[in-house]
Amino acid sequence: MRLSTTIFLTDLTVTPVRLARELEQRGFAGLYLPEHTHIPVERTTPYPAGGELPDEYGRTLDPFVALAQAAAVTDTLTLGTGITLIAQHDPIDLAKQIATLDHLSGNRFTLGLGFGWNKEEAADHGVQWAERRAVGWDRLALMRSLWAAEPTAYTGTFGSVRASHAHPKPRGGRVRTLVGGAAGPQLFARIAEYADGWLPIGGRGLSESIPALRQVWTDAGRDPATLQVVPYAVVPSAGKLARFAELGIEEVVLQLPPGDEKTVLRALDAYAEHL
Repeated sequence: MRLSTTIFLTDLTVTPVRLARELEQRGFAGLYLPEHTHIPVERTTPYPAGGELPDEYGRTLDPFVALAQAAAVTDTLTLGTGITLIAQHDPIDLAKQIATLDHLSGNRFTLGLGFGWNKEEAADHGVQWAERRAVGWDRLALMRSLWAAEPTAYTGTFGSVRASHAHPKPRGGRVRTLVGGAAGPQLFARIAEYADGWLPIGGRGLSESIPALRQVWTDAGRDPATLQVVPYAVVPSAGKLARFAELGIEEVVLQLPPGDEKTVLRALDAYAEHL
């Protein structure tokens, strides 16, 4: 089982460079970073975890810039987003960012994508809340047309692009794509159609949801051996990781505290027993 990590990197935390070097030296598999462009002060959307929204949400570094720094000082550490709020991006720009980071890192990038919870943040990006999922899937299809080996036009409901020269290309014309979201038939159908796997928060209920996803995956004609389920933002214990292993899970993303260098290194020390 590969153990990766995630953290809210901010202007007050350990730096991407210091963290990436430590992760690779200690034997962790990867680094995934979340995304929030901004948090509107006048917000009525409740924090999904309940209570006050933690300060780090409004201080989060841009994940692609931070991951580029991490890529520059590592050789094997995988790099990912957890998650990219895909509906809030221009898909042509995002396709270029992703392809460039994947190329410069030696094809180490994973696109974790999702659709968000903050209505006010999305609205500032011009996203109609009820349409955000449809917009996101449409934008993923558009990006893949730009990553295709030959110039390929795309016309979708929410965007289009002419057949274009667009380099660099991800290896094989796509990047590893994992989708965040709550278990359910609609999400699982989309994962089977568009993605390489699922990025469930925390990992609760997987004993029931993984068989359901595998069934949808198989019914869609996908090879069961290729499905990837990667529990995300996990606080580890030996029992929890053993249960994940029994379910066939090959990668788990551990949650690090959004702290300074000493705080984060202590957390890595504590996680070392699980490596």
